[in-house]
Amino acid sequence: QVQLVESGGGLVQAGDSLRLSCAASGGTFSNYAMGWFRQAPGKEREFVAALSWTGNTYYADSVKGRFTISRDNAKNTLYLQMNSLRPKDTAVYYCAAGQWGNTRAGDYDYWGQGTQVTVSS
Repeated sequence: QVQLVESGGGLVQAGDSLRLSCAASGGTFSNYAMGWFRQAPGKEREFVAALSWTGNTYYADSVKGRFTISRDNAKNTLYLQMNSLRPKDTAVYYCAAGQWGNTRAGDYDYWGQGTQVTVSS
């Protein structure tokens, strides 16, 4: 059983940067593929970025070139560096752990509680 706790969200202005962290415990972190998803009010949860256990990265088109997913296995922590933030990036951001590191939320087994990111114009 893996527990995931996100942090680093907040209120920023358009064009600012934030780095989200996801601390993992209760499992062998390096064995899992990891992903970030987000959910805006009134919308379905959507894929943001993923990092497979082989090191391959995948990004949603809406964040490609602005967001970077990375991990530090020694610290059992997943990161999401978000640059050039836009109001449309406003959402609750969730990290997730699974076997494949793909874009489908249903393929992830463990989820954090989420952290709010609000981008003002």
